[in-house]
Amino acid sequence: MPSSSSGSVPDPGWAQSFLLHSIDIGLVLALTYLVLLIIGERRTLWMVRGLIILMLAAALSNRLGLMLLSFVLEKLVVGSAVAMAVIFQSEFRRFLEQLGRGKIIQLFHDQRRPTPKPDSVIDEIVDAVKELSQNRIGALMIMETNGPIDERDFSVPGVQLNAELSKELLQTIFQTTTLLHDGAVLIRGSRVAAAGVILPLSERTASRQLGTRHRAAMGITERVENCLCIVVSEETGSISLAERGGLNRPLTSSKLKELLEARFSRTVDREAVAPGLRSLSRQVQSQGRVLLSRVLRLPSSTSHKKK
Repeated sequence: MPSSSSGSVPDPGWAQSFLLHSIDIGLVLALTYLVLLIIGERRTLWMVRGLIILMLAAALSNRLGLMLLSFVLEKLVVGSAVAMAVIFQSEFRRFLEQLGRGKIIQLFHDQRRPTPKPDSVIDEIVDAVKELSQNRIGALMIMETNGPIDERDFSVPGVQLNAELSKELLQTIFQTTTLLHDGAVLIRGSRVAAAGVILPLSERTASRQLGTRHRAAMGITERVENCLCIVVSEETGSISLAERGGLNRPLTSSKLKELLEARFSRTVDREAVAPGLRSLSRQVQSQGRVLLSRVLRLPSSTSHKKK
């Protein structure tokens, strides 16, 4: 009887090792959560997910003793981390600056800025188009709908901006005195991702009344399905909306708003990120409390059995 009871007592070293592993996993999850908060864009989550998959594959291959595969994956992880650091250098610079100043809590408060609602984004676009149309200023805007557009579909990817969308910004870009007014503006969610984008022209026979902007709008929507293109004619000020190679024209500003509300993606970049991260953090916290409570109960339960 004593031997059977002593055999059922858990090893204290196992409990300590389990606790250390739990803390290790919790710290990694917290660091990943912080990185996602810093970046905060829906499209970037796929890049972070790919990096995490590479890291897990490298750790697994190392554990299984696949040395050559582990070596290759580790180099890929390092290269991917360096590439992401270059792409998001401004975000990482801000992170390191606030970390050095001891303002790590400020990073979480910065991410709680109110995000623009999709309806307000559409209103900003429609107001800008209305002003450009009245002043007969040519404009070309391409908007992502169901997913990111591959930049290889553009003739020239343009200048990266990643700026918050506003009607003032759109009107400024298309002023004839600016260097970016001839190209298209790429709108991704609630942000202006790039300006001066050169789009491929449609090869279909079009009316003589249609200029280069209309042919470019038809060309990109023929090649890419998950996008819309707004065109403002410089000669007449008419408004057109291109979709799947077709051109809906002429449109009033109210009709354009109606079409955008029906077709334009209602997800804003950070709206898809923040709720998921909050729910994930709540789940991790709850599971962490359960695990810690179980580990902390082990010594008391074993001592009770011994008595």
